[in-house]
Amino acid sequence: MKLDGKHVWVTGASSGIGAALVPALLARGAKVIVTARRAERLEALVARHGTDRVAVVAADLGDPAAIEPAAAQAKDAFGRVDALINNAGRSQRSPANATTMDDVRALMELNFMAPVALTQAVLPEMVARGSGHICAVSSVAGYVPTPHRSTYCASKFAVRGYFDSLRAELARTGVEVSVICPGYVRTEISERAVAEEGRVYGKKSPAIEGGLSPERCAEAIVRAIERGRAEVHVGGPEVAGIQLARFLPGLVRRLAPRLTPE
Repeated sequence: MKLDGKHVWVTGASSGIGAALVPALLARGAKVIVTARRAERLEALVARHGTDRVAVVAADLGDPAAIEPAAAQAKDAFGRVDALINNAGRSQRSPANATTMDDVRALMELNFMAPVALTQAVLPEMVARGSGHICAVSSVAGYVPTPHRSTYCASKFAVRGYFDSLRAELARTGVEVSVICPGYVRTEISERAVAEEGRVYGKKSPAIEGGLSPERCAEAIVRAIERGRAEVHVGGPEVAGIQLARFLPGLVRRLAPRLTPE
């Protein structure tokens, strides 16, 4: 997809990868619809780039009731959605047996159900036009099981499965699907992660602090859309875990208990 003149909806746009996607897309001539809960951060993007190029749709995508109105606002912002980047998500730093079922459901709602629901909201018009792009941000954790991230990993495995299947369904419709699997990227994901008994983890992760910049990850996502890539792995040495999981799953099972939960 050539992004010049296209309208791209980015979720989780208030910080990290989502915020970095905005200037990367604008540089290609796209207009961007930005969604997140923190409306003040989204408004800062508008102040920086202008209302003619950036439109705000503030919403809590972890709330199923917010999906339909958010999709309607996103479509109305510039008249259509040509590409959707499902980036919003939350991580976990809690043992499985200390993670409440409320938190399990909330993580799955935001990380998996929301991307599915948003995709269903914009997909019919893309198919009718014969063009469009759906991008879903999974993770290396969508391949590699990690202690204290049981539900997070489950949600990212689910994202891969759903969007890989969707890609097969959409063959020859003109609508493309990309799955992005980042490794460590310097974002707030660790600090904002779900901890035991519903607490917020609130700590920086040394691995994440030493990871890729959000800008480099955003560039990889934009290139995936431009080039029609089915799956992209972006990060440091940790992305090698994807190939290990594919070809040496027994080794990954033996190594997984040694992976740091921080």
